[in-house]
Amino acid sequence: MSEAMDALEARVNRQLNLMRDLGEELGAIRVRETSPDGAVTVEVDGNAALCDLVFSEAIAQMSPREFDSVVVATAGRAAHLAIARRAELVNAFNSELAETAADASREG
Repeated sequence: MSEAMDALEARVNRQLNLMRDLGEELGAIRVRETSPDGAVTVEVDGNAALCDLVFSEAIAQMSPREFDSVVVATAGRAAHLAIARRAELVNAFNSELAETAADASREG
């Protein structure tokens, strides 16, 4: 019985560590994207929330419509990359969790 409890405890600890690691990795996601002309730089987090927005002097030469377009396109690219990175981490987590469950079913 003790061996079964030890195995269960080890599996639960492994899953807990996987969840903690995922939380830390998701919290650490930062994507920085700069427009092709260098006028706008956007940084977003793993939720695609804006963290930083930097403009160069190049924006002075833009019309309001061009400015809007560059900001939105650059932020969109950054958000897309952040969400893709988040998905990679979640998929890796799910795979590791499935392996842990498969190992447990083979043991039990």
